[in-house]
Amino acid sequence: MATAILVEQAAKPTFRRLLHRFSVAEYHRMIQMGILTEDHRVELLEGVIVDKMPHNPPHDGTITRIQRRLAGYLSEDWLLRVQCAITTRYSEPEPDLAIVQNLEDVYFTRHPGPRDIALLIEIADSSLEDDRQDKGRIYAHARIPIYWIVNLNDRQIEVYSEPKGGKEPAYRRRADYGIDAKVPLVLEGKQVAQIAASDLLPPSTVDEIRG
Repeated sequence: MATAILVEQAAKPTFRRLLHRFSVAEYHRMIQMGILTEDHRVELLEGVIVDKMPHNPPHDGTITRIQRRLAGYLSEDWLLRVQCAITTRYSEPEPDLAIVQNLEDVYFTRHPGPRDIALLIEIADSSLEDDRQDKGRIYAHARIPIYWIVNLNDRQIEVYSEPKGGKEPAYRRRADYGIDAKVPLVLEGKQVAQIAASDLLPPSTVDEIRG
């Protein structure tokens, strides 16, 4: 019996080599050549092509709610994009929402880059730790000034600011806004609104949904 166990363990493959990492240009070529299509729900994160998380009704409903609330506060200088790609040096993620400079015609030839972006938003339930760690690191490395995580699990908005790059990119500041708080909407260092967190988060009870 002991010998059988040892043989079984020895038969298991062990991969110690690094994954191959793709550049953004290589990722674009795979899309242009049809290797990756719209049917492939993937994004490029730090050179690795990863599957995107499936959506559930609370996730998609929250995107719609936030899209409607934010649109009313934006001037003609800004565009609100939903689940569209952005391009950084090593990644091409697709945040749930992004407020970017109004360069509408330009975005027919390229995705928004870090200099175009004022705010990125991810809606998180099962993806919460990935959004905090992986997406947070990617967005901080790109020096995205403000990053929101709409935390459906704890019913709060997590606002990250003061990004730092270097070998350990991260946001220096985090502020959490609970259901009774107002979340500052800051674009290019200017507060343009304060929005009730309850207007951004999904309803918590059936009675609230029936309204």
